[in-house]
Amino acid sequence: MDVVIIGAGVVGAACAYYASRSGLSVAVVDRGPVAGGTTGAGEGNLLVSDKEAGPELDLALLSVRLWRDLAAQLPQAVEYEPKGGLVVAPDETTLKALRHFAEGQRAAGVLSTEVAPDALHDLEPHLARGLAGGFHYPQDAQVHPAQAAARLLSASGATLHLGEEVTGLVLESGTVRGVHTSRRTLRSPAVVNAAGTWAGAVASLAGAALPVLPRRGFVLVTEPLPRVVRHKVYAADYIADVASDSAALQSSAVVEGTPSGPVLIGATRERVGFDRTLSPEALRRLAAQAATLFPVLADAKVIRTYHGFRPYLPDHLPAIGPDPRVPGLFHACGHEGAGIGLAPATGALIAASLTGTEPPVPLAPFRPDRFPDGPTPSAARAAAAP
Repeated sequence: MDVVIIGAGVVGAACAYYASRSGLSVAVVDRGPVAGGTTGAGEGNLLVSDKEAGPELDLALLSVRLWRDLAAQLPQAVEYEPKGGLVVAPDETTLKALRHFAEGQRAAGVLSTEVAPDALHDLEPHLARGLAGGFHYPQDAQVHPAQAAARLLSASGATLHLGEEVTGLVLESGTVRGVHTSRRTLRSPAVVNAAGTWAGAVASLAGAALPVLPRRGFVLVTEPLPRVVRHKVYAADYIADVASDSAALQSSAVVEGTPSGPVLIGATRERVGFDRTLSPEALRRLAAQAATLFPVLADAKVIRTYHGFRPYLPDHLPAIGPDPRVPGLFHACGHEGAGIGLAPATGALIAASLTGTEPPVPLAPFRPDRFPDGPTPSAARAAAAP
């Protein structure tokens, strides 16, 4: 194989897809099934609305274009829905901050329109009254994350090795030359670390520090309802939660309908290691915040909840590209809650790195070696986790 990719989530799948399209032979290894980790616990958000001008927004805008292309090439398979986003402000102070945020985004190529208070209900008839206004983002969209990962892997033609844990890397004179799994050794001149929240543990197999930490999040799913929520709708404080460094529980409702009827309600964030304990407080907060945004949801039944772990890096930027410390090792990880949205652009950047071609956006901000060397907390947590 030309490249072995560790991780069969949507980021690993996108890396496989674009590497294959670049003419490379690809193998994908995962200790579980396709989309068995963070991808399977995601909502499928494809957002530009929550990203300030800078490298991550550039990556998101590239992904917006690539997801549209993928939706045309893989029709219906990924359930692509260009529903648009609506960010609302409860008061004039927050609206002013949103206005400033949107101005910076527009200079980078984001489309947005300010929505007056009396026009909010033209977009969302069931939205709460009394809001100060908001911004509509037509580029925000949605996919089915697990189906997207599965379809990208299938279209890539990659050889899959599922249910095989990576137990080590093949190292020759400090250069990565493949992986050892629980069943076999796969040799290749390049290995891509797309292991999500476990990426720090994978990096440590090569002696490289990558401080990926899990950031837990919950999602509520309601009973099937008429289409009471048309867009992806969230309050402005969600943007601050995304950018926060706090380890404490944070919650800000992100509410959206689905083609099949249930309404999805996220999102919470907290750093509690890999603790899978159900948090009644997190669920209570989400339900209350969603009902505040959409009073019609107050009487809706929640039929299930699920949670997962976002791969968090301290500066909120993913690690993408070759690791200068370890020849042959590439990283595609640390996207936190934006991995589904940023997956195609990440795959395109990895393919460019593997083939030595010009990347579509600069790689420098995503350098895997930008963090000071030191202990990798996620590696220790991974070793202790069941």
